Amino acid sequence: MRISTLTMFDSRLTAMNRQQSDFLKVGQQMATGRRVVSPSDDPQAASRAVGVSQSLAVTQQYSDSRVSARNAMSQEESVLNSVSKAVTSAKTLIIQASNDTLSNADRTSVASQLRGIYESLQGMANTTDGNGSYLFGGIKDNAPPFVEDGGKITYKGADTVRHQQVDASRQMAVGDSGQKVFSGVHSGADYVADATTSAPSTLRFSGPHTADASNAEYGDSFTLEITSYNAGTGEFGYDLTNQTSGSTSSKTGNIGDPVKFGGISMTLEGTPAVGDRLDVSRGKDQSLFSTLENALNVLESPAETPTGKAQLDNTLSTVSRQLDNSLDNVLTTRASVGARLNELDELDNISSNRSLNYKSTLSDLVDLDYSKAVSDYSLRQVGLQASQKAFVDVKNMSLFQML
Repeated sequence: MRISTLTMFDSRLTAMNRQQSDFLKVGQQMATGRRVVSPSDDPQAASRAVGVSQSLAVTQQYSDSRVSARNAMSQEESVLNSVSKAVTSAKTLIIQASNDTLSNADRTSVASQLRGIYESLQGMANTTDGNGSYLFGGIKDNAPPFVEDGGKITYKGADTVRHQQVDASRQMAVGDSGQKVFSGVHSGADYVADATTSAPSTLRFSGPHTADASNAEYGDSFTLEITSYNAGTGEFGYDLTNQTSGSTSSKTGNIGDPVKFGGISMTLEGTPAVGDRLDVSRGKDQSLFSTLENALNVLESPAETPTGKAQLDNTLSTVSRQLDNSLDNVLTTRASVGARLNELDELDNISSNRSLNYKSTLSDLVDLDYSKAVSDYSLRQVGLQASQKAFVDVKNMSLFQML
């Protein structure tokens, strides 16, 4: 077969261009550090790399979401810590105000300190995060959740709280509603008794205390109303109404002796009057602000009569028990926030391992093996030089040189 000079030139030029293309390709891989520079280099690896890159980006997005959630909950935990300290201080003042040696002026001084705590708690309850959202307003952000109206602070926020997707299968609450924090009572709360008396009654009570938690009525709410009183014997009659079942029974008791019902026990003292009533409940929602408002009202009002002094003692006893329940509720909420923060740390650890696996897989698919690349670079360089030398040799071949 006869091969023309043009064919030889074209063949050598094609071979040289191919060697130059391979040489430049290896050089580009070394410059970028990637084995797969374009999808055509390895279509299957490139396709898998797109999926792994997307998974890695989603994992990073969840990581950023956890940072945002952690910042919000860390701030909430800090505020709840301040709230618990304020409630503890309020309880100390209530105990101090219960001292019988204090005068009306002394109790007014205590009330002044208590009002400072009351106002500071309102500020804590209306705390905002760095983005202007209220920590305890739920999903409502356009107004403060706790508003003073007629000398009373009421909750105007939402009961629904914001949730954030912190992992593929985990949506976490990044806040707590003010209703839950400042008005909620946890399931293990103690019984609280509210006394309703009028002159000339000097009825006082101590308790209530748990006497028999196995009682079938334990956990119900009760109303105890005085129906008779014998000053000579100290015996009194009362109607006991189970507010849960609606049943009423008439019983008798003696001043100074424990009165037991529904698995609880309390002691009545002083001189009761017909119509005096005690409302006894467990786990009933009680606003922290209304508790302090009741304490302020009674401390700022002079207790000049025996009836007034008895009402003061009863109110402070109730407030003290309610503050204990409120503090337990705040601490329970704070523990819940801490548990969620711990969960975020665990999710970070899992996410870190997952990201490492994704990056390792991505590296296996598209990253360059530099040892092999350097060897290929040298080999392609030799091939290109050989191709160029062969082209020069072919170009210089001519029959006219033989003449």
